[in-house]
Amino acid sequence: MPLPLRSAMLVAALAAPGAACTDEGARPTAVVEAPDSADQVLSGFSHYVTRDGLRRSRLQADSAYFYENDQRTVLTRVRVTFYDEKGADASTLTAAHGVYRWIDGSMDAAGSVVVVGSDGGTLRTERLKYDEAGKLITTDLPFTFDRGDEHVRGSSFRSDPDFKNVVTGKPRGVLDKGFMLPGE
Repeated sequence: MPLPLRSAMLVAALAAPGAACTDEGARPTAVVEAPDSADQVLSGFSHYVTRDGLRRSRLQADSAYFYENDQRTVLTRVRVTFYDEKGADASTLTAAHGVYRWIDGSMDAAGSVVVVGSDGGTLRTERLKYDEAGKLITTDLPFTFDRGDEHVRGSSFRSDPDFKNVVTGKPRGVLDKGFMLPGE
């Protein structure tokens, strides 16, 4: 058999199995997105949280990534203003990023978290959680808190957004009028 004919038959034989398969298989009835792809992405995000007609907080972020399946929003460069019962500013939180849960209004903030109260009291930590239902700010990481001449450090922190009711783990530092805490 001449060489060109043999080459043509070899090419035809190799191509034949692929040419015979025209069945494309089952086609999906729905498209499933990857779990890490946001349903919506917003730039310059701002949202007020209200209850009974009163402002409770204002949530702002450079970017917001909405995930409908688990009702959460991942935020970058976060700023939250908390309001008291009368609607006045109580405190402001800033953080590198956070996660806001639409179902219960809770939020986790992380990355250079700073909360400044209306009296100038300043809390600093690397991660902070806000529980909307309990009106509670908590961290299980080391923190510092400064207000006037007061300087307190500890291993954990729990407070209302106004810093009126504060509980700390292993507190150290100087409180009002120079009162030294244990460990100093």
